This record gives sequence, structure tokens and C-alpha cells, in this order.
Amino acid sequence: MTIETHRQLAGFIWDICNLLRGPYKRNEYRKVILPLTVLRRFDCLLGPTKEQVLKEHARVKSKPEKVVRSLLEKITGYPFYNLARFDFGKVLDDSKQLAEGLNKYINGFSPNVREVMERFAFGEQIARMAEKNLLYQVVKAFARVDLSPERVDDMQMGYVFEELIRIGAEQANEEAGEHFTPREVIRLMVNLLLSPENDLRRSHVVKTIYDPACGTGGMLSVADDYIRKLNNKATPLLFGQDWNDEAWAVCKSDMLIKREDADQIRLGDTFSKDAFERDADGKKHTFDYMLANPPFGVEWKQQEKFIRDEAEHYGYEGRFGAGLPRINDGSLLFLQHMLSKMRGAKKGGSRIGIVFNGSPLFTGDAGSGESNIRQWIIEHDWLEAVVALPDQLFYNTGISTYIWILTNRKEEPRKGKIQLIDARQFFVKMKKSLGNKRNKIGDPHDEQREPDQIGEITRIHGNCQEGETRTFAVDGKQKELVVSKVFDNADFGFHKITVERPLRLNFQASAERIARLELEPAFRALAASQKKNEKVRLEEIAEGERRQEAIRALLREFGKITGERLYKDRAVFFSELKALDVDGDEDDPIRLSSSELKAIQNSLGERDETAEICRDKHGKSEPDPDLRDSESVPLKENIEQYFKRAQKPWS
Repeated sequence: MTIETHRQLAGFIWDICNLLRGPYKRNEYRKVILPLTVLRRFDCLLGPTKEQVLKEHARVKSKPEKVVRSLLEKITGYPFYNLARFDFGKVLDDSKQLAEGLNKYINGFSPNVREVMERFAFGEQIARMAEKNLLYQVVKAFARVDLSPERVDDMQMGYVFEELIRIGAEQANEEAGEHFTPREVIRLMVNLLLSPENDLRRSHVVKTIYDPACGTGGMLSVADDYIRKLNNKATPLLFGQDWNDEAWAVCKSDMLIKREDADQIRLGDTFSKDAFERDADGKKHTFDYMLANPPFGVEWKQQEKFIRDEAEHYGYEGRFGAGLPRINDGSLLFLQHMLSKMRGAKKGGSRIGIVFNGSPLFTGDAGSGESNIRQWIIEHDWLEAVVALPDQLFYNTGISTYIWILTNRKEEPRKGKIQLIDARQFFVKMKKSLGNKRNKIGDPHDEQREPDQIGEITRIHGNCQEGETRTFAVDGKQKELVVSKVFDNADFGFHKITVERPLRLNFQASAERIARLELEPAFRALAASQKKNEKVRLEEIAEGERRQEAIRALLREFGKITGERLYKDRAVFFSELKALDVDGDEDDPIRLSSSELKAIQNSLGERDETAEICRDKHGKSEPDPDLRDSESVPLKENIEQYFKRAQKPWS
């Protein structure tokens, strides 16, 4: 089946939605289409062995459940079976009892398939279609769709699922990219991750592959296919987790169809309920390879308490010890989660591939959560390469995206270094846009006429050469562009130096500046009260107002005596003001509090570069917060020399 064929098949299936118009809104169609597609696929796979399974079950049904399951799965050739007396097509024979018959047919499946259908919540849709007299026509239409393995192989069935989800997400105006990643992007990730692995050809090699945000399972499937094509005696073991019921149900269905261990596809939130915290022996779960495309820019507020508690109580013994990113983007939390599951280098180590937008790469100043996480990664020498991808590759966004490759067992030439690959020009325009996806990376697996851009990017990664170039057609002209640069880890580190300038203020007790006092919160608070007793509250307010007027009178008197002199030394100004306070009314001086003095400074003081430096009680100069600046000094550069070079010419 070609790419066009699987799109045509998905389009044909989706056209059945025309029967749902009226009782169903467009954004509800996939609630029917996805589970029925899965159900029809299972029916086509089990059809050839149906009678044999029923006969065998009659013979062994009194045996233990595990034995029965093993015997029946041996007959079907799949890790599931169905014990209903009729199949998907024959359920139509009794149209009056169709809903009951269809439910009986579903309940005839093995428990793992029933769980999938429960997560689709398909029982509710059966009842709804029956109520609206739609069920017979919809089931009849699906019974005509040939999803047998002779017509649609397992890989292409995965494509059909993805295409149905993409169309459904567009109809619902939702984020299709939260469920799956374009296949050519996955193939590139898998190539970058696995091409350096020499031991994959070893006879009967066993490798574990994990995706903590597996969606419909595309990354796991492509990685599995890569290894099996390279070595048909290899055994890839697939593990995945996702919180979305629908995506999980599709992924688990796909694994059942491909005869994988579908029990290792777990439902739940990866952050608050890590399904792979410990292995069967109670040891920390680790994996050979990990891949993920976590949702871009999705906040983690729902899991905030759990994540912060883990970070605080377990630190680096947990998953989030390096730091926490801002609440509106949890991408770096996924990466830390994956890094916590790396196998020790002495035990073979791990390799990780993850898709990010620009936020994890650029967001966060020195000292922020993002910066601390990046620093932790680079200091451990885990970041191998960052690949800048073409834009408009993803269905749900046209923004810039990047693949990060990380490992705790770098090859010797890569140790202490990070490769940056500019792959933004490696794309071909699509004949027809799919959502925001207008470009794709050339992949000969899809259309033979496409250039092997996946292979070319993989070769650039493998070469790991500084300054490697390629020639591209840009704006109608051939241009030679650098596609690979190699940096030392230290090139990405910086000292954050805070540059302070001293506070310099002049003071004047003029009518204009005294009037500013009314805007100062501390001054206004003098005539406020929080007391509930009305009498006491009014008394406090009145006392505060008297205090305010006394301060105003003191400042007006000071301005009169000094002739509204402009003071350029704060110490002299306040010294003379305090002297007037005491000398002017020896019996009842105001004795200004620290908060009142601060309010007076804010209202009567103005910045003046020609004024004396303001100093604290110890004689140290006070910084001016409004003039505070910071400089990021590269780790490889001497701080003193940096300021001589970068700052002195401007001073």
C-alpha cells in the first residue's frame, strides 16, 4: 500500500461520517470512527481462525484462565481473541437487536481488547447511535471496509490510524501534534539515535525502547521496525505511557495487532504516576533508547504540587533535582524524566532523542530553572547534538523545532563537545498542506522520487565535522551554507555578573515634591485602619491623619527655613531635617520612623548623577535598583579581561 493509498483508505473511512450528520457534531465524529476502525481491524485479523478458536475454547474452557488464553492466542497468532458466536458482519443479521448484539460481540473479546474499547467509551456511542437510528447504517458501512492484513499491513494500518486522528483533530480544532509526530521526523530521530549503534547487528540482541509521551505509538513502531530490518534476530522491547485515553487506546490496539507486548503500554500521567518507576525485580527502571515528542508549551499546573514535592524531598535522587522550568512549559520536565531512566554507562548506557520547540533551548536567564537544567545536562556531558529542523513540519504548529540527542556514553571524539546541525534547508514542499504541515523532510521510504534528506542529515551527524557545508537553492540562487558546527561544552556556559551603579539623589523640600508624598503607600497607610470595631477604627484613622499633617507641616517649615535649597547629599539633608524636628518642637518631636523617612526620600528625592553617593549606616554605597544591569560572561573568558574588552571602551 502506498502513502496515497493509506490516505485514500482513511478518507474513505472518514466519509462514513456523513451518516452521522445531524445527531453528531463534526468534532464528535472520531468518537465513532476510531473505535469502529480498531474493531473492524481486529475482526479482519481474527476471521480466518474464528471457528477453530470456538472449537478449542469449548474443549479447554474448564482449564485455568492463563492456560485458556495461551492456547487461544496460539491459534489466532495474536495476543487476543474473540469468543462471540458471530463476527462483525453477522451482527447485522438481527437489526432489531443490533446494539445488544454489537455489545455482546465486543464483550466476547479477550480482556485486553475490552479494555481498549472501554477507553474509547464506545458503549456510550453504540447507545447514542441506536437511539438516533444510525447504528445499522454505520456498522454496515464499516463491514464493507476490507482491513485484512493481505490488503493493509501492520505498518500501513498505523498510518491509517494516524491519518484518522489527524483529520479528527482538525475537525475538532484540536492539537493533532499532541497525538503523533510526522513519520519522516520520527525516522530522522530514530536514525540519529540508532545509526551509531554497532551492537544492533549482534545475534539475538535485546534492546528496550521507551516513550513517556507515546501518543498513538509512532516513535515506538518506527524504532522497532528499524531494528528488525537491520537484524531480524533482534528483539526490541517496547514501553510507553500516555495520559490521553483515545491515543492510548489506538497505541495499545496497534501493539496488539503487531503482536507486541501491549501490556507495556500504560495509561496515566507520566509526572504524577510513573508507570515504569521500578522493574519486575524492584530495581530502578532503565532503558537502552528513549524517544519523545512532548506537547509544546503545555503548562504543568495540574501536576505542580506533585512535581514540586518530588523536587524538594528527593532532589537529584528523584527526577527533577536539576530545576523546574516555568509553569507554562513542561518540556524540560519530560527530558529530566527520561534522563533519570538512563542505564549506567558501565552497563551500556542510553541514548535519548526528543523533539522541542525553541523554548527549552533559549528561554530562561542564568539562574532560572531552564538555565539550571541546561547547565546540569552540559556539565554531565550528556548533550551530543541539536538539530534545527525546517519549519512547517508539524500538523499543529509552523514554528521552529529542534531534535536533541543525548547520551551518557559519547564516542571518544564527541566527549566534551556538542554538535549543532542546521537542517532547516532539508525539506521538500508538499503538494497539499495537512493542517500547518506544508513541508516534509525528503524520505525515500514514502515516495521514491524524494531525495534522501533523512540519510543526508544522518550522515552530517555521523561526520561530526566543524564547518561542514552543503549547497542549497535559496531564493532561486545556489548558496553554500554551513550545516555543522562543533563547540566545546564550555562555549555554552556563562557567568552572570550583576553590574551595580551607586544611588545618587538630590533633595528639595519644595511644594511640588512635598505633594508627591500623598502617592506614597507608607504615607497613605498612616490614615488607615483594619480594626473591625467602628469606633476604634475611626479613632485610628483620625490619629493617622494628625500624624500625616504633622509630617506635611514639618516639611513645609523645612522648605521655608532652607529657602527650598537643593541638597546634593542625602546625609546632610536628613541630618538637618531631623535637627529641625527636634529643635522646632522640643516638647513633642515627630521622630520620623524608617518607613516615613523612606516615603520622604521617594517623594522629595530625585536621581542626579552630580549628587553625592548615598551610603548606608556602615558607610557602604547603596546600589540604584533602576540602574542595575547584568552581563553574561562566557566561561572560557576571564571576567576582568571581558570587562576591559567589552565595557571599558564605553566608560
